[in-house]
Amino acid sequence: MPRRCELQSILREGGAAPLDGRRTPKRYHISVAAQEDYVQTTVRSLLSPELEDLAFKLVTGDDGLDRTILRPRVQKPGLAFAGYYEYIKPGRVQIIGESETKYLQSLPARLREKRVRDVAALEVSCLVVTKGITPLDEFKQECEKRSVPLFSTPALSSTTITRITYFLEETMAPRVTMHSGLLDVYGIGVLLLGDSGIGKSECALDLIYRGHRLIADDMVVIKRHPNDVLLGYSNDLLRHHMELRGIGIIDIKDLFGVASTRDVKPIDLVVKLEKWLEGTEYDRLGIVGETFELLGVTKPYVRLPVASGRNLALLVEIAARNHLMKLQGYDSAREFTRRIDEQIAKQGTVTSDALPPTNREEVASSELRSMHTRTRFNPDVLDRTRRQR
Repeated sequence: MPRRCELQSILREGGAAPLDGRRTPKRYHISVAAQEDYVQTTVRSLLSPELEDLAFKLVTGDDGLDRTILRPRVQKPGLAFAGYYEYIKPGRVQIIGESETKYLQSLPARLREKRVRDVAALEVSCLVVTKGITPLDEFKQECEKRSVPLFSTPALSSTTITRITYFLEETMAPRVTMHSGLLDVYGIGVLLLGDSGIGKSECALDLIYRGHRLIADDMVVIKRHPNDVLLGYSNDLLRHHMELRGIGIIDIKDLFGVASTRDVKPIDLVVKLEKWLEGTEYDRLGIVGETFELLGVTKPYVRLPVASGRNLALLVEIAARNHLMKLQGYDSAREFTRRIDEQIAKQGTVTSDALPPTNREEVASSELRSMHTRTRFNPDVLDRTRRQR
């Protein structure tokens, strides 16, 4: 068991002053985005081939296709048609289903015209009439007058809402492109950072050879989806490819098989490879808990110094395994410091592992036995004993 002074020295060198590991962790960040900072798009994007299954038909308002969509969530303006207009949020897609249509048809003509006019004047992005229902004449007149795109679709309201929401969340998600690599290691999405030439691609190749999977190399597109989920993608042109200095461009999917790659992976852990610099402080116990802030989302952060002879792929595997253990509720570093605290508390003294009091008689007896042994096996004594025999 190490002595207390040695353990305290390790703790100080590891960057954790107290034994219980309570220290403000360092944070690193890049491209911080606000919670509601979406990438804006236009109504024209709804005519994308990705939504061709909805079979959108533009009824009127084609000169308003460049209207901005501010949020990916869509709305059904049922309460608005009843006169409660505060429910409508500007810059959203409005879904008109069978219930809204039948309710409006039950209203007197002048009141129906007023409610439709008031809703169309609330800076909505567009109106979508579902279930193949023919849009009311009041919708056609107001949308034409205010340049509000009016679509119709044969799909059900629930299907339309799901498809448009998913499409807009993907299209409007905050994103950043990073010079890095992304791999699936034991089911953990590991984002590899580091300067150019530090060895990210070689480390990734070694991990692939060990059976892990590549998502992207050299260029990773990261999007922040709802619930603060960071998804990493590969650039379409570079997908499944890797550049190795001295060899060139290789296709990982062709070399290692289809199971060696995947298209998207949530990011769980950030690992940075950095050149080993003498005197630089690195975490030696793992209780500091550095974090990396990316697009407003904080992720665990590990810095691995690169030096000759270090097996980086193995270290990344260990970092992923350790992260898995923490997710399951076991932190080996904190368990280690807890045991140290318990040991020190039991001892109650500064020299927790001091030797027991010395017995002078035992020491004298030990010295006599050692002297007898040295004398007995002395070469001269052995030779004299043989002659006597």
